[in-house]
Amino acid sequence: MTGEERRPGGATAAEVFDAVGARYEEVFAGVPGQLAALDWLADRLPPGARVLDVGSGTGRPAAERLVRAGFDVTGIDVSAEMVRVARERVPGARFERADVRTFEPPAGGYDAVCAFFPLLVMDQPEVADSLTRMASWVAPGGVLALATVPGDIRGLEIVWMGHRVTVSSLSAEEHLRLLAGAGLEVVHHHTAVYRPHGPDAGPEEHLYVHARRPA
Repeated sequence: MTGEERRPGGATAAEVFDAVGARYEEVFAGVPGQLAALDWLADRLPPGARVLDVGSGTGRPAAERLVRAGFDVTGIDVSAEMVRVARERVPGARFERADVRTFEPPAGGYDAVCAFFPLLVMDQPEVADSLTRMASWVAPGGVLALATVPGDIRGLEIVWMGHRVTVSSLSAEEHLRLLAGAGLEVVHHHTAVYRPHGPDAGPEEHLYVHARRPA
C-alpha cells in the first residue's frame, strides 16, 4: 500500500507498514492470483525489460520473482521500513521510498508496471488519480498487472493487522473504465477470495486485472 495522508481515526500507510514490516510477507504469503499475475507479466517481457513495482513492500514475491526472470526492477513504497527490508531481501532490485501520487517515472516509462494492493489507504479521488498515473507509465507495447480489494468504498475505518486504518477503493467496473480511459486494453480480469494467514484474518475479495498498451 501507499499513501501518506492521514484520515480521522486512522494511521497513514507509512505508519502502518513501518510497524508491520516483514510480518506482512508472512500473513500474505502465496496469494495465488498475485503469483499468476507475475507469471503472466514475465511471459510477455523480453530479458532486461524495465519493471516498476508500486507498493513493493518486502520485495517478495513480486520484485524477487521478476529479478530472477532477468528484468530490471525498481520498487517504490511509502514505508521506509519496507524499503529497508526489501533492499536486504532482494539486492538485485532497486528500491526507493516514494509516494505513487507524486512519483515521477523516467523518460519513456516502463515496459511493465505491477501494483499489488498499493492504493487502499488514501481517499477515493486519489485512488482514481493514482490508477490513471500508473497506467500512463506503461510504455507502448508494455503491460500492467494490478490487484486490489474492489468496492465503491470511501473513508471506511477498519482494523487491519492490529492497526486502525481508513481505506477507500473503487468498484471493479470503475477500475476497468479508468484503465481503458488511460489507453490500456484490459485482456483479463477476475475476482477471487483469499484468506490471509493468521488467527485474526478474515477472507478478502481480490480483483486482478491484466492490461496492455498497444504498440
